Amino acid sequence: MISSGGESLSPLGQRLRVLLGAERAVGDLRRYFGIGLPPGGVPFTGSWFEHLAGGGDRSEVADRFTAEDVVAVQTLSVTVPVPVALDLLEGRLGARLSGLLQAVPWDIDMVEAGVSDLAPGSPADRAWHLLCAQHGVNWVIAGKLLARKRPRLLPVYDRVVRCALGRPRPSFWLALHAALREDDRALHRQLVELGQVAGVPETVRALRVCDVAVWMGHRVTGHACPR
Repeated sequence: MISSGGESLSPLGQRLRVLLGAERAVGDLRRYFGIGLPPGGVPFTGSWFEHLAGGGDRSEVADRFTAEDVVAVQTLSVTVPVPVALDLLEGRLGARLSGLLQAVPWDIDMVEAGVSDLAPGSPADRAWHLLCAQHGVNWVIAGKLLARKRPRLLPVYDRVVRCALGRPRPSFWLALHAALREDDRALHRQLVELGQVAGVPETVRALRVCDVAVWMGHRVTGHACPR
């Protein structure tokens, strides 16, 4: 696929342009967030992820994990093991992650970030690896915890999204960052517009619009996503 500027888009960028341009994307977002549901309709529990207790990136808690963050990731169908949760909230793990989070920008979207904010060895990457090193915490849980703390910068990436988008190299973070910046940030603008058309709250950032639209669109295929 060639962009409007004449350059070739990355495979991830091409795939996302197609998925987000699907007719069902707006309806999927509205259904997920409970917009315009009939009486008795129930939104997906994940619609609470970014909003529970005012969000994980509000200024007073942006650099530390709270009990609300632990509950928030449960709305996305994962559970932080109790020993890890306690260590996050009152132990050495929480202190170490707090030190790393202080070096991770909270007030910029991924499209505005530098490669150094997402690259191997960055504070965000080190926080992800530290979480993955905990017993019972896998890459999905680690990613969702960090997405709760930095929803503008770090995406939710689980098995369904990975099944839909693959495992781009050198990492999903860097590949998505590059795709968002292609063609004068056209994909980022598409995500913002998609959220506006669907009527989702402004607090639902572009990365979350992307995650939900891809997740909703792929789950209806009936394909069994590999673990």
